[in-house]
Amino acid sequence: MKLYHHPLSGHAHRARLILALLGVPHELIEVDLKAGAHKTQDFLALNPFGQVPVLDDDGTIVSDSNAILVYVAKTLGRSDWLPEDPRGAAAVQRWLSVASGEVAYGPAAARLVTVFGATFNPDEVIGRAHILLGRLEAHLAGRDWLVGERPTIADVALYSYVARAPEGHVDLSGYANVNAFLRRIEALPGFVPFAQTPAGLTAAA
Repeated sequence: MKLYHHPLSGHAHRARLILALLGVPHELIEVDLKAGAHKTQDFLALNPFGQVPVLDDDGTIVSDSNAILVYVAKTLGRSDWLPEDPRGAAAVQRWLSVASGEVAYGPAAARLVTVFGATFNPDEVIGRAHILLGRLEAHLAGRDWLVGERPTIADVALYSYVARAPEGHVDLSGYANVNAFLRRIEALPGFVPFAQTPAGLTAAA
């Protein structure tokens, strides 16, 4: 498999992380976003939306990070990472939707302001991030993982941007359950870290 990615993209890290955790041999191809490589004709032929990540599995092209999580788990028959039963599958899908919604418009957007110069209202997106973190903190009370008794692609979907939320001035210090959850993911065999940048609270540390 080939994974088109950028090291500072949480969406791309999400895809890279599932490949690493499941031990899938893959080639990393860095897309130079600053130079506009994601808007070239060749890249747009892979993903007309002009976004990373994109997975090329011997000619089968999968774009969108959450779609890649599903594709990899399904291709490998890893029902431990993506349950087949209706209740488990629905629970995972719920968190994939959170990753595309509350995470994207909360901690991910806050980080986009400091790392990439996005023009979101910082107070608004930081506020959204803390609402999400409060809900995560409550959900993780008395449990190790988002769904069931073991890690799933739901956990992978939320990890990257929550872990790097401080780069967007989102303080994680008040969320003991969330921090413990992040450490559990980082302790999984095959874990690969998400590149850290000296931005936001990270710069002040």
